Amino acid sequence: MTSPSQVSLGLLDVTVERNAYGRQVDSHMGEEPCPELGPEPLPMVFIRAPIIRRTGPQVEVLARHRGEPVLVREGRVLASTFHPELSEDERVHRYFLENVASDSKTRPRSV
Repeated sequence: MTSPSQVSLGLLDVTVERNAYGRQVDSHMGEEPCPELGPEPLPMVFIRAPIIRRTGPQVEVLARHRGEPVLVREGRVLASTFHPELSEDERVHRYFLENVASDSKTRPRSV
């Protein structure tokens, strides 16, 4: 993690730049395609959001905003640089429950 450098848990093979879109006043909303979650654009609320600058080979990019990854998955780890809980759209939460949380029943926990 950069800006400033910070210790990582090492659960996701990404490099993240904190507050990369700017200050609180630069917070914004957008909608972008996310085919994994269906045909409708996914609403995204960015508040002092980070930008994922690098993804490792096992990281699946599920959605992008302004060309940058904003919703990623590696195994059972799902991460977003936006706040899915601040929109009425529940697809990210359902995806987590159906595809990530349920996966823990079939794989031994490694963390």
